[in-house]
Amino acid sequence: MTVFMVRHGEVDNPQRLVYADLPGFGLSDRGLSEAEAAAAFLAPREVAAIYASPLQRAQETAAMISAACGVEVVTREDLTEWHVARRWKGVAWEDLPTRFPGELEAYLEHPTDLPFAEESIAQLGDRVANAVSALAASHPEERFAVVSHQDPIQAGRLTLRGLPLQQLHLNRPGHCDVLTLEPGDPWQEIGHWVPHLDGPAPPDWPPVSTPR
Repeated sequence: MTVFMVRHGEVDNPQRLVYADLPGFGLSDRGLSEAEAAAAFLAPREVAAIYASPLQRAQETAAMISAACGVEVVTREDLTEWHVARRWKGVAWEDLPTRFPGELEAYLEHPTDLPFAEESIAQLGDRVANAVSALAASHPEERFAVVSHQDPIQAGRLTLRGLPLQQLHLNRPGHCDVLTLEPGDPWQEIGHWVPHLDGPAPPDWPPVSTPR
């Protein structure tokens, strides 16, 4: 059994807003190319099922993978974005320090201690890890893909692998990166594929100083 954890492609967001669970934030042209590249990577890998967050950017990415693999997308609410971003949605990343003093800094410096968060990083990690584990149990000898968001994938990845959640910002998955994991105690990560497109990728928001 193998799970491919896929982050959605780049979002069309010229104002660099925190979009969280806001509607109307689909993939940019680059994001569509990233999703096409991820789909081409997964197409020959016998993906038996595709599960995706309900948010538009994940659904559009999953649709590209679905077309390439010939497998329908199943939407799961437990793969949605981290709820901490809901309080910031609609605000530009650059304006967060003024609108919510100290909160972005806390998220970047100590994400395991966010008293203002609607959902803690530990709860997020458990949410995604439990979803992936349940899906793995229903696909005992198959490969499946999970399309979600950066923080949920990273928190779920760390939880499944038994790694500290303080590593949230270390080696985060970029747009349409595909992480390949296999179950165990703990789970093992056996691959990290990155789409290579012409031209450098723009920085993620919020930017972090740790390696991608």
